[in-house]
Amino acid sequence: MDIRYVSRNVDLSDAVKDHMEKKLGKLEKFFERILNSQVAMSFSRGMFVVEITSNVNGVIMRGEDHATDLRKAFDKALKNIERQIKRHKGYLTDRAQMKTHDVSFDIEGLMNEMQQSETEAPDEIVKVKRFPMRPMSAQEATMQMDLLGHSFFVFRNADDGDGVNVVYRRRSGGYGLIVPES
Repeated sequence: MDIRYVSRNVDLSDAVKDHMEKKLGKLEKFFERILNSQVAMSFSRGMFVVEITSNVNGVIMRGEDHATDLRKAFDKALKNIERQIKRHKGYLTDRAQMKTHDVSFDIEGLMNEMQQSETEAPDEIVKVKRFPMRPMSAQEATMQMDLLGHSFFVFRNADDGDGVNVVYRRRSGGYGLIVPES
């Protein structure tokens, strides 16, 4: 995990930096796909303010807290991040348990499919994929899309009466939502 430190009006000693690196390293026992973290520290009005921002596999999590001691402020902000990571991991495991997968060990059928796919014309539909569509909000769909690493996601929108919608990642940044008209 990459860790970046930003300090404003704070002298960051090596001992405090080592303490922070050791504690942030322990976050990976909760969720192993933490890409990077940023620790921003500032001092104002007699209080240290520590803000931790972590990129957890594409989901940005943020914890902020303040205290009279820099280490205490860091530990409190880290607890906020830990709580968010645990909740996010629970959400992912719940979603994974809701999915059902048919597993087949039919090697001959697989070989036949591979031979057929080589002989088919390129304009034909070569695969049909079916999946359960559970009602969710557009925000939840974008989070699911990011977690899967896809550029679009089809979902049943719970906010507007279970209509089928599509969220997609725009090249210029941000997300788009496609809502069909009836």
